[in-house]
Amino acid sequence: NPRGLVPTLEYDNKPLHESTVVCEFLEDAYPSATPKLLPSDPYEKARVRIWIDFVTSRIILSFHRFLQYQPKSASDPGLAKVRSDFHKQLAQFTQEMDPNGPYFLGSEVSLIDLVVAPWAVRTWVFDHFKGGLNLPEGEKWVQRWNKWLSAVEKRESVMSTTSERDKYLPIYQRYADDTAQSELAKATREGKGVP
Repeated sequence: NPRGLVPTLEYDNKPLHESTVVCEFLEDAYPSATPKLLPSDPYEKARVRIWIDFVTSRIILSFHRFLQYQPKSASDPGLAKVRSDFHKQLAQFTQEMDPNGPYFLGSEVSLIDLVVAPWAVRTWVFDHFKGGLNLPEGEKWVQRWNKWLSAVEKRESVMSTTSERDKYLPIYQRYADDTAQSELAKATREGKGVP
């Protein structure tokens, strides 16, 4: 990968990178593979792409702002603010889900579910490092989020590609301490978007 990022896929001796680009390429290159990650309806396909952009530009960014936040004092209200912003992004995303689900578009998993899954299944890091995710349990969107998360966490593809929590702890410790040197950590520190 010319940018040193993962995942990278080599196809015909040429690199392809960026997670969603690779997923869409695989969908096009292997049209008979199932499940289909993108809807066949052009409107729904465009809608999925809008929400993929939302995940990349809002959810992932607010996840890292929350995780990397360093309180200035014991009474610093900033941690509550970045936690609340993360909740706001999750709520907006969840309110666009099919009401019955369990997945974003309904009964079948799609690309949008898999794009957000790596961050969603790691929200436990906030309990470990930042005093808790503390979702407002009485909110309707939280019930829908939990239903979605439960379905995603039980997928074989997610379970088989997620490491044990102790493997993530040293990595996320650097983010929680705001000492990580990844491109994403640097961009977050500088107030920029996902690189």
